[in-house]
Amino acid sequence: MTSTRVNVVRWIKHEGERVRKGDALVELETEKVSYELESPAQGVLLKILARENVEVPVGGPLCYIGERGEALPQN
Repeated sequence: MTSTRVNVVRWIKHEGERVRKGDALVELETEKVSYELESPAQGVLLKILARENVEVPVGGPLCYIGERGEALPQN
């Protein structure tokens, strides 16, 4: 059975912090495994969307990474 939800355990990087592709960003946990998700891009962690101790859909957006001053997508 595949997990459809994941729990955000803790953010390793913080808003405003520069990240490199491959840096550990956030610790996530499913029913069976706990792991650190790596950054898919280089830039600045502009906005955290999924707070700690919150369950989110697998594959859903967790944060925005870009460059300082870049406009965030509107919801």
